[in-house]
Amino acid sequence: MKWIGALLFIGTTTWIGFEVSNRLNKRPKHIRQLKNALQILEAEILYSQLPLKDAFETIAKQIPDPINSFFYTLSNSMEEGNTDLFNKWNESINELLKVSSLASNEQEILKQFGRTLGQHDFDQQQKHIHLAISHLDRELEEARDNQFRYSKMAKSLGVLCGIFIVLLLI
Repeated sequence: MKWIGALLFIGTTTWIGFEVSNRLNKRPKHIRQLKNALQILEAEILYSQLPLKDAFETIAKQIPDPINSFFYTLSNSMEEGNTDLFNKWNESINELLKVSSLASNEQEILKQFGRTLGQHDFDQQQKHIHLAISHLDRELEEARDNQFRYSKMAKSLGVLCGIFIVLLLI
């Protein structure tokens, strides 16, 4: 009975290690998707001159999960009521963080960008989009470094911590 519990404990800590590693591996991918979405938003605003609701819908069709759900939520919430865009943007960001591997740094970048969205003319809006993309570039580099440094270590630590604790308790 002891051995079954020990194996279950080692399995659990191993699973936790693999989940942490998985989040580290997905974060750069999600940041790249977010950058692509902002580039599409720039094109839709500047060249197509679509309203934000339609631009969000267009982005959602072109970007994979989980980022597309963020833009679908924004598009749908703009249909429902006439509350301000910034509140909808923040609510959608909070939902996005629950389903993605994005960190609080990306949340802050998106919130700062959301404050300016729809508030300025085309040139100023383009500058804000470029600023957000440059901040995301910095975060992408950091996410890649963390992925390279800590992904394998998280997997190994999950297994080794489980074995260590089981050895201490036996």
